[in-house]
Amino acid sequence: MTSKPYLIFSINTSLYGVEAFCVQEIFSLPNLTPIAETPADIVGVVNLRGDILPVLDLNLRFGYEQLDYSLTDSIIVLEWQEFRLGIIVNEVLEVHNISLQEMTTELLYQQELNGRVSHFMAGIGKVDASIIMLLNHENLLRYSKNAALLAKKGLDGEEVTDRFLKKQLVFCPQATAEEKRILRERADNLRQPTQREDFAGLIPLAVVGLNGEYFGLDLPIVREFTDIRQVTPVPCCPPHIVGNMNLRGEILTLVDIRNVLNMPTLGVENNNNIKVMIVKIDDLIAGVTVDEVFDVMYLQPSQILPVPTAVHSANSEYLRGTANYREKMMSILDLAKVFQQGDLIVNEEV
Repeated sequence: MTSKPYLIFSINTSLYGVEAFCVQEIFSLPNLTPIAETPADIVGVVNLRGDILPVLDLNLRFGYEQLDYSLTDSIIVLEWQEFRLGIIVNEVLEVHNISLQEMTTELLYQQELNGRVSHFMAGIGKVDASIIMLLNHENLLRYSKNAALLAKKGLDGEEVTDRFLKKQLVFCPQATAEEKRILRERADNLRQPTQREDFAGLIPLAVVGLNGEYFGLDLPIVREFTDIRQVTPVPCCPPHIVGNMNLRGEILTLVDIRNVLNMPTLGVENNNNIKVMIVKIDDLIAGVTVDEVFDVMYLQPSQILPVPTAVHSANSEYLRGTANYREKMMSILDLAKVFQQGDLIVNEEV
């Protein structure tokens, strides 16, 4: 075998890869139940259709500080032989074939002496200009066996449960009341048995807020969400060009799509809570300002309804349909069409 397929994902600013064959499923971050006697890097467990799944924070395992979790984070479920483990990641990127010539283990030999990092590292790979840390799935999954036993003891054993209750461990304590509700709802959904159905046709969406309304966008075009940084105005540009922002050395143009959707613009200077959604549409990479980032979800095509005649009549050409979300209507936005036909592109590029 000259190459292996790896699922590439990001945690903080680092890229990791794990052999794709051991990836069982991926879902949005739910509420986790912390267990007192599990290792510190096992940040909690979730009831996944009747099985207790321990969830690992690789940042803690590798000796970094724990990050605040977000609704846009995901859990990758790994399975090997009879072991299963979940890993919290910020973004799932793609499956990439990495050739053996693009891998090396030479940089790991010094760390094998202390047995900490290299215990879970299989090597380092190269994908274009990016460096990918390749995980050792066998060691990761063996690690989950003991963690799962401790987790089950923590849930079922009276002595451990008493200590757990006294410690009052809370997952994601910085989350707002609404975010905690969403996390609990996701955990409840994962607990339910899954009926056999074809998941290949599911449509992945990122759900964002603009001027108090919900919008769903194709998840594959969304690279990441970030807080707005210092914005440099661009002279002689139309009002929808907010300015340029430096994101880890990459200069991105920020665009406000509200004008195209016939919504009043708020102005970045008037709202410090505005988020930026980094999108890639064909060869175009840009930042789109949004008010809030709510969720990542998957819809069956049958759940998408036509746009009502009386709703969004002025911008219905940019909508693919609507769907129910949180007891309200969510508009599914064709962002590629917004950029291509909404006069957002200036001199062939944003």
